[in-house]
Amino acid sequence: MRVHLSRFICLEVASNLIRFELEADHAARNGADLVVFPEAFLHGYTRELPPQEVRPIFQRISGDHPGATFVFGSFTEDRRNRMTIWRGGKELGHYDKVHLFAPHGELEVWDPGNCYAAVKVQDWTLGLLTCSDIRFPEQARTLRLQSQCDALVAVAWWPWRRDHVWETLLRARAMENGIYTLGCCVAASEFPGEIFSGAGNHVFDPLGEPLHTADDRTYHLDKDRLDDVLVDPLKTYVEISRVECF
Repeated sequence: MRVHLSRFICLEVASNLIRFELEADHAARNGADLVVFPEAFLHGYTRELPPQEVRPIFQRISGDHPGATFVFGSFTEDRRNRMTIWRGGKELGHYDKVHLFAPHGELEVWDPGNCYAAVKVQDWTLGLLTCSDIRFPEQARTLRLQSQCDALVAVAWWPWRRDHVWETLLRARAMENGIYTLGCCVAASEFPGEIFSGAGNHVFDPLGEPLHTADDRTYHLDKDRLDDVLVDPLKTYVEISRVECF
């Protein structure tokens, strides 16, 4: 699977909508099977964007490129931080961020989601996470065990000064679950009152090894590498609910 991870710079909404559509078109035309945009990339925390204005754009872009799957992650809808996945002009599914980040005031902006989500894309199953969700290994493990996902796709608005934490958590989720982990973070926000430098994009294989890229955006995932894991949780996981405290 050929993956395009955006390095999006969030400006004013009108500019964001134009540049995002151009990038999505370019990625699909250059052979991307999966095109991923980061968390809150169209409006950040402070700009207004009604869902009824952006959903037709998602539909049109995915309809124009039926061979690609698009992860538009995320925008605000129903007071949720919502990631949405499209292919061939149709929404395949969505995921509402469960673990809102209180230090950034997210509890004042959104309500938390109430379920985990995965989506099937051709012969891949993708588990979905948003930003601080990556801190919670039980979410990734549940997606691996219950959905048997082949990869985790995490979108984020994570600060550059904490890139080492973002990278470490992504690598850990890949190693402990024996699957690919993709992290797509906003590159920056250049908007009055919301200046932000984002962390990097990272992709780790099922052994926790980083996948390198020639253009800082395109990654190639080989599904055969899923068979090379040292410990497969699907085969070795033991369900324990009892805890003894001495």
